[in-house]
Amino acid sequence: MKTIKEKYYSEVVSEIKKKHKLGNNLQVPRIEKVVLNVGIGKYLKDSNMVKDVLESVQAITGQKPVMTKSRKSIAGFKIREGLEIGIKVTLRGQRKWDFLERLVRSALPRVRDFQGIKESAVDAHGNLNIGIKEHTIFPEIVPENVKNIMSFQVNVATTAGSREKGLELFRMLEFPIEKKD
Repeated sequence: MKTIKEKYYSEVVSEIKKKHKLGNNLQVPRIEKVVLNVGIGKYLKDSNMVKDVLESVQAITGQKPVMTKSRKSIAGFKIREGLEIGIKVTLRGQRKWDFLERLVRSALPRVRDFQGIKESAVDAHGNLNIGIKEHTIFPEIVPENVKNIMSFQVNVATTAGSREKGLELFRMLEFPIEKKD
């Protein structure tokens, strides 16, 4: 079975090029980056929890995460400007392909009652946005060692430019996207 990267370069590029009559491989939509984002607002008081979230994100992605700071103060959420309220990782190159492989082939099938990614998860520019409720679906996380379950957002940025081209790209790469009836 081909990996997602092999499938993209061996089949998808030539298929899309032929279908849309493109003259150059660089005109074919491609995946630019994958961004993983975790909000840690509820763990701000507990530094051990923040450390656990950092370690979990690093185990899932294979890359050191970066702390993100709030841009403005919001009294209702007890947030001050410059307070570290999130963790993010941007994956490019081979790590991007490895993460997508694990996400599509092993993590998403482990989600209980998973029916597929909704078509509405692809935005108007062809980028895919998925919310994952439990980080324990990834094979790198040992459920027995998890103290608290965290959720996070996965954004797959593409050069598709339109929703239709983005959906076509993800379907050709065998992402489990629901079919509309």
